[in-house]
Amino acid sequence: MTIFELSLLASASFIAGIINSIAGGGSFLTFPALVFTGVPTIAANATSAVAVFPGYLSGALGFAKELKEYPKSKFLLLITLSIMGGIGGSLLLLITPASVFSYIIPWLLGFATLLFAFGDFVAKWAKKNSNSNGFLGNLTTLIVCIYGGYFNGGLGIILLALFSTLGMRDIHLMNGLKNIMSFALSAASVVTFAIAGIVFWQQAIIMMIAATIGGYFGVVVARKLSKNTIRMIIVIIGLIMTVIFGIKA
Repeated sequence: MTIFELSLLASASFIAGIINSIAGGGSFLTFPALVFTGVPTIAANATSAVAVFPGYLSGALGFAKELKEYPKSKFLLLITLSIMGGIGGSLLLLITPASVFSYIIPWLLGFATLLFAFGDFVAKWAKKNSNSNGFLGNLTTLIVCIYGGYFNGGLGIILLALFSTLGMRDIHLMNGLKNIMSFALSAASVVTFAIAGIVFWQQAIIMMIAATIGGYFGVVVARKLSKNTIRMIIVIIGLIMTVIFGIKA
């Protein structure tokens, strides 16, 4: 790994840590950075997941009070579905041919970008169309977690929308569940990727450290930039990456 590649990965991860702590969307930077430095697309997706997943746990700890008050049986069910989805999604990624994954990358990036752009609208729609159906809710949760294990771009917004459709209204609880579920499914997928031997550990460790440091700086940035400004920046980055990967596909 050259000095330039190291600097690119560290910088992308540092900024990703900042925006993840404010609005999410760090994978729009970490995944392309890995690909641009020569990491194969599927391995880049796996390595990116390793780089950012510890941040989810620290985010969940900030809502420990709300999570402790949530019914234990429901909490364990959500964690179980998260782990199942993380394993299922990561296994699905492993059996996806590299050529196929390279083709669908721009579609995944475009989908995630649209979710970020219209996140507020999605949340409002979900709130108006809430449904507490147990089986359907659990099935939908599992599908969302499988998506997260496969490619987690936009996962946070999807989970928040899902919680709204399930009748949840406490935004602090929703954010806590979003983070702990993201951590659980990401941890499951990371273990799967590690066993499969597709993680580029040198890059992953460097990026993990940089993203963690960036997460601390996110608090400072949050006081200077509005969440809407951060979201606009993420959407622009997402659109650019969608076009670039679309051309390459």
